[in-house]
Amino acid sequence: MAGPEARHPAGHTVRPVGDLSTMRVSSVSVPAPGRLENEDIVFRFGPLVGLLDGATVPEGFDTGCVHGPAWFVRHLAARIGLAVAARPAATLVSSLAAALLGVRADHGDACDLDHPGTPSSTVCLLREGVDEVDYLVLCDSPLVFEAGGRTTVILDDRLDSAVADLRRIAAALPEGVTPETRFRRAVAAQRERMNRTHGYWVAATDPDAAYHALTGTLPLRGPDAVRRALLLSDGASCAVEQFELLDWAGLLDLVTAEGPGALVERVRAAEREHTERLRRHKRVDDASVVLCEFPSRD
Repeated sequence: MAGPEARHPAGHTVRPVGDLSTMRVSSVSVPAPGRLENEDIVFRFGPLVGLLDGATVPEGFDTGCVHGPAWFVRHLAARIGLAVAARPAATLVSSLAAALLGVRADHGDACDLDHPGTPSSTVCLLREGVDEVDYLVLCDSPLVFEAGGRTTVILDDRLDSAVADLRRIAAALPEGVTPETRFRRAVAAQRERMNRTHGYWVAATDPDAAYHALTGTLPLRGPDAVRRALLLSDGASCAVEQFELLDWAGLLDLVTAEGPGALVERVRAAEREHTERLRRHKRVDDASVVLCEFPSRD
């Protein structure tokens, strides 16, 4: 798991970015089996790589919005690209905040942007600089990297903590309450904790959420230089977190050796074989994997 160094506060230092990227990137992003629309998105704008995982809306729940998660992640990815292009040396936090303001405008007047079910997304960003790599992680799309011969995961576990609390609350409801009612009450309570100090933070309509992301900087030179990094949606990271098919180092080695698609294939096989072990309301999920490799600069 990530150590203290993985939880730097969102910084405001402006640093130069590289003119020529040497980062090698390969990726896969596929919808869940049986679903035509992918609510994940993977993108690259020069030295910036990103992964967004839109929050699926459970059936029967209102969002106050005429748009869905797929629309939201497409617009947020585009707005991040525009923000970075306009201010290439700005921090990732500032760029994400500006992008969220832009998406607010994209919604138009037909959407209730204060609705607790408004479309939202996780964010995982990695930006290559001259001598450093900046990262930003918001909600449950982790970043895994190898640096100095060690594997580290940057994991924002605030959503998991909130969901665990809600499960305990639902379990304590009186006997006779149906599973559907328990689920609906848990979802409603989770929505009330979104983008709250004692809840969890996610990209939605409040640009302040960007300032609650986990951020940091990794060196590209020296003995502790980052060599490989993975950006993952939870539909792929579940290989470690739910199915325990691999540890984080093994997951990084698998994707490096066999490609991002190999990880998704293993997850799909596990979903078919062990549906009872899934701790999410969806039996299958969209899955996205991005591998970034950094040749030695020493």
